[in-house]
Amino acid sequence: MNDNQFKFSTAVIGVPVFFVLFLWVIYWIQIRFDFDFYQNGIYPRDFSGLQGVLFSPFIHENLEHLYNNSIPLFVLLTALQFFYPKQSLGIICYGILFSGLITWIIGRPNFHIGASGLIYVLVSFIFFKGIQTKYYRLVALSLSVILLYGGMIWYVFPDVDAAISWEGHLGGFITGFGLSLYYKTSEYTKPIIYDWQKPDFDPSQDAFMRHFDEDGNFVNTEIPEEEDDSSDAYFNSNVIVNYIITKSKPVDKGSEGWFL
Repeated sequence: MNDNQFKFSTAVIGVPVFFVLFLWVIYWIQIRFDFDFYQNGIYPRDFSGLQGVLFSPFIHENLEHLYNNSIPLFVLLTALQFFYPKQSLGIICYGILFSGLITWIIGRPNFHIGASGLIYVLVSFIFFKGIQTKYYRLVALSLSVILLYGGMIWYVFPDVDAAISWEGHLGGFITGFGLSLYYKTSEYTKPIIYDWQKPDFDPSQDAFMRHFDEDGNFVNTEIPEEEDDSSDAYFNSNVIVNYIITKSKPVDKGSEGWFL
């Protein structure tokens, strides 16, 4: 894994600023022209309430509601854009879509508005994805998110606060976890250097690994040669050999005798 994967760009700040600023512009239009955007929120199990799947993250009840969502949204979008730039657009779009659909299915019969569902998508995705990659910087990011926003987990349960949409929070949390499994971050995967790191590695087929048993103890796999104590072990043969003895004739080569 190369740490150069983390590169700062204008999008790291630009995307969160634009998104949060857009929320404030929507709220300004709402109070300036006295528009009733609440009816564009998610109304569960009602066909007309499906419009809120797209519109509800941009609608807020009051200034306090908008302010409480703006700060964590800015922080989490910045972290997402810096550490997961390739997946950030899909996380935002699919996060809004699927968390809204879950809210529409399980929600109480009332209008559900606010960007808190998207916040839970980001918290859930950043936490689970960092743990899954096992890369130390992303794991540290996951722990930082839990340190800052870990207390939000209580608001995915019913009856903690009747005034909030726990259904939207739960939908966002489930969506973030699902997206962490769907999106693969191959750029943060450790490169395979050795054969034993490959997923199809079979220790029984490796010459070195065969020297160790299941408990890691060294085992001598060499088969010693059997020694034969018989004195004539190297002279026994089943092949019949016939010897023919002939008398050679001397050849006169002067004073020396040559035999053919």
